[in-house]
Amino acid sequence: MSLKEYAYKMRAYQLKRIDKEHDMHIQAWLYHMAGATKEQGKKQVPVFRKFQDFYNYEEELKKVERPQRSKLFPKWQRMASLAARINSGRGIADG
Repeated sequence: MSLKEYAYKMRAYQLKRIDKEHDMHIQAWLYHMAGATKEQGKKQVPVFRKFQDFYNYEEELKKVERPQRSKLFPKWQRMASLAARINSGRGIADG
């Protein structure tokens, strides 16, 4: 293994370690949020009564299966149609 390859492997290891630490901190934050309480009258009640209140699994799946169009989508559509017209030889002025 060359010195350059070793340096790449060390960098990859360090980045992997940072990603793992990031995941651990997210998990700790979520643990804290899951145990959050609010005052209701004189007693403390959980903010999230059900797991689904904390994390809606089905909703997250829907976001992945049917991604929402971004606000820039109409602009992208116009740019794509313009590029198609130019590529077909009609040009911009031909409309």
